[in-house]
Amino acid sequence: MTQGSYKQFCPVAMAAEILCTRWTVVLLREMIAGSTRFNDLRRGVPRMSPALLSQRLKELEHSGVLTRVKSKSEPGVFEYHLTRSGRELQPLIEGFGVWGQRWIETKLSLQNLDVSLLMWDMRRSLDTTPLPKRRSTIQYLYTDAPQGQRNWWLIVTPAEGIDLCSVDPGFDVDLYVTSDLKTMTAIWMGLDMVRKAVSDERIRLVGDKQLASNMQAWLGLSPFAKEKKLAA
Repeated sequence: MTQGSYKQFCPVAMAAEILCTRWTVVLLREMIAGSTRFNDLRRGVPRMSPALLSQRLKELEHSGVLTRVKSKSEPGVFEYHLTRSGRELQPLIEGFGVWGQRWIETKLSLQNLDVSLLMWDMRRSLDTTPLPKRRSTIQYLYTDAPQGQRNWWLIVTPAEGIDLCSVDPGFDVDLYVTSDLKTMTAIWMGLDMVRKAVSDERIRLVGDKQLASNMQAWLGLSPFAKEKKLAA
């Protein structure tokens, strides 16, 4: 039993002792989304310290929510996989997201901007179907991001998948996307549209016309973007 135990036999209280510690639900969100390796989990929770991430993983392993296994493809590398117990949490975690999308005020949500998390989420949700059957390189420039975090590149290669770089990969850029961070975050969350942002001159698209015109389709949105906002 944890130090902050509620000391109640109620299943809700017992579950809360495991799941309601700081960062735990967000960490589980990342695992349910498919991240299995320590560095990938760090990219999904960039404000969580490596020491705390390691601690939470050990706690969840001890509780039987996940298991740590050797990678089958890379010797010496370990992966974290949800157990049956952990997988049963998926509806609960998704329910948190649905509730947050519906009831947290838009203004409050858009105060929590994080460019590295946004790009990691965009990389994960990007839909390659509308993209050309060749390598496509898309460069993002966030005009108001902290110095050193303004430029990002998404490289989509049909045979290899999607790569995210914060350092110039050296490929010719097919589409340049210039935006402020708030606008792109709102679009990804389903609170704004690419076409409207372009019309309002909050986004500038330069390069391949097909990529530019199809951006709303291939961008890929938050899994909760379809939920109707019920709070202002």
